[in-house]
Amino acid sequence: MTVVAMSRSELSRYETLERVERGEITAREAGDLLRLCRRQVYRLLDRFRADGAAGLISRKRGRPSNRRLSEIYREQILGIVRERYADFGPTLAAEYLAERHGITLSHETLRQLMIDAGLWKPKAAKRARLHQTRNRRERRGELIQVDGSDHDWFEGRGPRCSLLVYIDDATSELMHLEMAESESALSYLQATRTYLERHGKPIAFYSDKHSAFRNNRATADSDGMSHLGRALHKLGVEIICANSPQAKGRVERANSTLQNRLVKAMRLEGISSIEEANTFLPSYLLRHNAQFACPPADPRDAHRPLAPHENVEAEMVWRVERSVTGALALHYNKAMFILEPTPLARTLARKRVHVCEFPDGRIEVRHGEVVLPYRVYDKMQRVNQAEIVENKRLGAALAMAAAIQAVTPHHQQRNNNAPARDSRSVGVFATPRVALGEGRLGTEPPKRRGRPSLPRVKRQLDTVAEEEQSVR
Repeated sequence: MTVVAMSRSELSRYETLERVERGEITAREAGDLLRLCRRQVYRLLDRFRADGAAGLISRKRGRPSNRRLSEIYREQILGIVRERYADFGPTLAAEYLAERHGITLSHETLRQLMIDAGLWKPKAAKRARLHQTRNRRERRGELIQVDGSDHDWFEGRGPRCSLLVYIDDATSELMHLEMAESESALSYLQATRTYLERHGKPIAFYSDKHSAFRNNRATADSDGMSHLGRALHKLGVEIICANSPQAKGRVERANSTLQNRLVKAMRLEGISSIEEANTFLPSYLLRHNAQFACPPADPRDAHRPLAPHENVEAEMVWRVERSVTGALALHYNKAMFILEPTPLARTLARKRVHVCEFPDGRIEVRHGEVVLPYRVYDKMQRVNQAEIVENKRLGAALAMAAAIQAVTPHHQQRNNNAPARDSRSVGVFATPRVALGEGRLGTEPPKRRGRPSLPRVKRQLDTVAEEEQSVR
């Protein structure tokens, strides 16, 4: 007994031709049922009468396709993939083959080639997790999702850092990308300022519950706002915090895509520092948006231009309030700021002023819109309280601690509630440069005069030895 494997269409032909043989239908009617011309029906009938059901099986089965890539061409493609794109996915590798090597083929063809060569392992289908869906906003600039992604972006060629991502909810368009040493309030102030100057004011930012966006330790005595929230409120921009990562899934998925594609793009360009990455990101952003962005339902842009009286640079600062003493001095972050005795400064004794720290480290003392001149007397205290650091900026905090400990004693550290600064900041509270390989900053510590002090046990042993010598 012979077993014949037939496809569904071949089985349908077999049943129809049997009806023709039994005289139930004519060849023309069979052609209408099979969507074949009358001549092709007669050809199939001849094969059916000669070989039976086996004569209806396609003779191309088991033979290589006439459009199959040649072995030499296949090996050439796989050689390039092994050399340069071994850890790339088929879709991304196909894009770079077309862009850089002029080799155009579908990502599915490349996927099959990579699977056969052992360069790609098919992913098992995952069971979809159901979440409540939310429609996109209708206008561009109506809702901007914001998040920071801490990742080894340079694959060991440079320091681990965070990428701040701003993506539009209506179009999935990456609005702004910026590398920072850590996901901190000052880095968000800097990135948001750049966003507002470039695109204008959106209706709202949509973020997680990071302390830069939400004051998680707000009390009844405070206004409950973070420094970024206060600045955006002054400019008329809302902040909305999501209750779960799935609620802001658009930016979470963008982070996953960037950790795959951006890392490999920077590897091919030889980028290994934050400065080089920030120079490269605008060109990558355009390429990403050309492939993944979609048009909004409403073509009107919801961004509002900045008004002439709105000073974004002056608002995007770490702002704290301090009291001026009778000696025209104020304290901030274990440093004393002594105001120059101008006519305005003399009237501010026993009154409140604002200390504004910029993301680049500059510090201004303001009364209203007036910037007051000052000089700094910095005297560190001897007591240091343990610092509370969020997980997202733990790496940057450890790097800064190592840099400070390399040149200063362990007790010479600032307040716990001070902003997290990066190593490129300038000004009063700049990070020491010695651990960063930039040379010694400042002067040598003064040397103690006289005989150098010895440990207590060593001094006791020397005293006993001198007594024994005198007895002898």
